[in-house]
Amino acid sequence: MPADVIRAANLVKTYKVKGKPDFRAVDDLSFEVAPGESFGLLGPNGAGKSTTMKMVGAVSTRTSGELEILGLDPNRYGPEIRSRLGVVPQDDNLDGELNARENLYVYGRYFGMPGRECARKAEELLAFAQLEEKAKNKVDQLSGGMKRRLTIARGLINDPRILLLDEPTTGLDPQARHILWDRLFRLKERGTTLVLTTHYMDEAEQLCDRLIVVDKGRIMAQGTPSSLIREHSSREVLELRFGSSRNEHVAPQLAGIGDRVEVLPDRILIYASDGEAALDRVTAAGLQPITSLVRRSSLEDVFLRLTGRSLIE
Repeated sequence: MPADVIRAANLVKTYKVKGKPDFRAVDDLSFEVAPGESFGLLGPNGAGKSTTMKMVGAVSTRTSGELEILGLDPNRYGPEIRSRLGVVPQDDNLDGELNARENLYVYGRYFGMPGRECARKAEELLAFAQLEEKAKNKVDQLSGGMKRRLTIARGLINDPRILLLDEPTTGLDPQARHILWDRLFRLKERGTTLVLTTHYMDEAEQLCDRLIVVDKGRIMAQGTPSSLIREHSSREVLELRFGSSRNEHVAPQLAGIGDRVEVLPDRILIYASDGEAALDRVTAAGLQPITSLVRRSSLEDVFLRLTGRSLIE
């Protein structure tokens, strides 16, 4: 097997648009993913994350560039690659006519697994997903978090070398997200390679060993979450709210406080090594925000610095 389980070089995907120039959904992406690594594609909706995942998953051909999955070209060896992958799509596409156990069993049969092996694997994965007590429940009787865990369990039925997760926790409440994160941490500990797309910066920081920040189909930055924050942001951020009608008016009076000031529609961000000291300077200048918050920098701040836009639009 190659050292990298995924290798992309100058990857491009274009779509024909009637009466207009071709649309480049993915524009010259280059990255590698090592065995057992948790690798993330971070960016807003429409950044090209899902399109990249479809090419990696060997269900969409690339327009140009190079791509190898487990040492194979997906344009030539799609079925062989797909047999070694697990896929968790953005939307749960479970069979509503079947119960939880049957969803796993039937999916295993699609891979040509013997019935006895499917049954054994289904029980193992129900336990992994903490769904043993829901094994006989139809899909419609499951909560959103349970459906998501079942979808992940289904993607593991063939013992994949790589698990692709497209926006794994979109629409879930905080408790369900943390339960799902715990299941994914366990997969990492087993040595499963994870590749996930997300527009949640906290999810990327929690799950990813390394990631690329993508916008409009291009890589804006890449590295570990901590290295990207160190390189592109300050240690802390002071968030101030003076009211949506006053933020832009107050912003010029904050010049020189901290390393950088960003004005958003609902708040002002002051980037500084010491957020509390920055807040003291704000109040010493006679300015009284409606609310203030000091927090550590996040990948959201990295994206804002690189693109001038928020991750979640």
